[in-house]
Amino acid sequence: MEWWEVLVQQTINGLTRGAVFALIALGYTMVYGIIELINFAHGDVFMLGLFISLSWFALLGVTKTLTGWQLVTMLPLVFLLTMLSTAILNVAIDRVAYRPLRRSTRLAPLITAIGVSFMLENVALLWKGPAPISYPDVFPSVDILREWFGIDSAIFVTTKDLLVVGATIPLMLALNYFVARTRWGKAMRATAQDRETAQAMGIDVERTILLTFFVGGALAGAAGLIQGMYYNIGQWWMGYQAGLRAFTAAVLGGIGNMPGAALGGFFIGFLSAWSDQYISARWTNAIVFSILILVLVFRPHGLLGSRPAEKV
Repeated sequence: MEWWEVLVQQTINGLTRGAVFALIALGYTMVYGIIELINFAHGDVFMLGLFISLSWFALLGVTKTLTGWQLVTMLPLVFLLTMLSTAILNVAIDRVAYRPLRRSTRLAPLITAIGVSFMLENVALLWKGPAPISYPDVFPSVDILREWFGIDSAIFVTTKDLLVVGATIPLMLALNYFVARTRWGKAMRATAQDRETAQAMGIDVERTILLTFFVGGALAGAAGLIQGMYYNIGQWWMGYQAGLRAFTAAVLGGIGNMPGAALGGFFIGFLSAWSDQYISARWTNAIVFSILILVLVFRPHGLLGSRPAEKV
């Protein structure tokens, strides 16, 4: 391959990675914006989203590549069921682990989130075992340039790449519309700005927090399903690495800022793909977390985040 073909190929790979990171990062930033909690268990909800989607496919008898009307009906159904399952799981985590600590010090829910993360990982370990699991190739993979356009190129763009972008971008746009235009979204923004004032104005803060965990969990489930269909493999520890990279993306864009989280997710996706190709995969995590340290030191409010106003 020519140097520019390698660059284009890795950029495409970075786009698909970044789309998944962006979906996970949105869940991080939504919860932090509402209750200022870094929910370290969120990456493991993403991992369970992959496992749960696999179970839904099995229950519906899907074991091979979907085609025709099955693709049009079964795939959206599994998306919906998976997102609903992980949304309910995320709400349950909040009700059981985080809500009792709502008025405690900030350290207590943070430690609890780490504990919940370990618990979810062990649930996955007991459920599926330590070995990597094979995810059925349910979505057709077609080389678009060669099979659709007859172009003999060293660059591979497949229908799975289109699936990732075609699924994540509408979800992000729908989330943006929900937060910006709907009554519940306005309640979320008001609660994020000032919880006490929002409650005094008649907003049910606890219901708003519940809705935030519900939406964040649904996005994590969608990301897990997309990850499974794209890579056709899952592992019980995968939420740890993806969660840390998505958290880095949220901090990079501005924790609490949703457009920033999406931007940060794509940036980390491109960075990790380019690092794997031009430096070494073993150094990718070090590079990603070096970016996190630099952001925290020199621009702690992130690329799109605003500096918090000083109270006098």
